[in-house]
Amino acid sequence: MLRLAADTLPTFSLNAPVIQDILGHAKPLGHHEEPDNLNLGFGFLYYGLVRALRPRHVLVIGSGFGFSVVCLALGLKDNDKGRLSFVDPSFSVLKDGPFKTMGGTGQWDTKERVQSHFTRFGVEAWITHHKLTSQSFFDNYEDRGLPCIDIAFIDGNHAFRQVRNDFMSVLRHTHKNSYLLLHDTNIYVREAIGHAGVKRWLSIVSGHQELFEVIDFPFSSGVALVRVRRDRAWEQIDDASN
Repeated sequence: MLRLAADTLPTFSLNAPVIQDILGHAKPLGHHEEPDNLNLGFGFLYYGLVRALRPRHVLVIGSGFGFSVVCLALGLKDNDKGRLSFVDPSFSVLKDGPFKTMGGTGQWDTKERVQSHFTRFGVEAWITHHKLTSQSFFDNYEDRGLPCIDIAFIDGNHAFRQVRNDFMSVLRHTHKNSYLLLHDTNIYVREAIGHAGVKRWLSIVSGHQELFEVIDFPFSSGVALVRVRRDRAWEQIDDASN
């Protein structure tokens, strides 16, 4: 077996100090984490998915403290390949109210603050932050010169209509074997009172088995992994089902 000298070894970022930093400063919110034994929970899934699939373009919509962004970006860094577009208007639940955001903390108000936060984890060079709503971002997607989306993480406004719009907007820029992650599939109280619609939208997606392959992880706040089975899948979803 070929053994490389220590100074030529490829990068592997997930050592104990980095994991401690992620848990302490990227602050996972409902990702099935266990800080006491350095368990990133779903964060390992996000990192591992990037390492395994070697995406060219990753998109994240919404993040309270950047947990999903950091875990995905570390995978890009260790692959030495790809870019991450992070879309978040920096809403705060205290400033903007619970109908615009539940997990928003206003973390992304300035370029300097964003840069400083992601520099802590050594991933600032892999991330471009767009201080926009997802609708504004997608309205000008082509003008931004971005490639197709290989992996997307959707964690913005959780109202049913917004989840649907984010999913469909992402889908229009994917291809066969793109992967979409939907966070907060297991928040039943908010779903029951109509304040969230992630699970409801996922049930519609799951009904299109010819277009999507779905696995839901119903632990903590829950996350679902959706594989796109066809090119131009958005054209084949019956809007009447929504």
